[in-house]
Amino acid sequence: MRKGETMKKEEIAHIVTEATMDIYEALAPQLIQLIEETKKNTELTDGEKSDEILLHMVGYVKSCTNQIIIESLTKILGDDEHEHSCQCGHNHTH
Repeated sequence: MRKGETMKKEEIAHIVTEATMDIYEALAPQLIQLIEETKKNTELTDGEKSDEILLHMVGYVKSCTNQIIIESLTKILGDDEHEHSCQCGHNHTH
């Protein structure tokens, strides 16, 4: 895309969808690890475990959403030649 050109809705949707799939996949192992650790915590009641797992899941969605916005805007605004680190710990070059 050249400077001054605008993106079509379909192009933006593709960028956001791609970023969504990449980010959720990248962060999923961390969520699974947190859930497994919480389930094994003998100091928590079942109710506390459920609460903790819910908090982990909300944090996962929030982290993913923030990173999706950053990744998508970076591509849309044309800063796609720079490498940057995301919350998942990976370096992404676009």
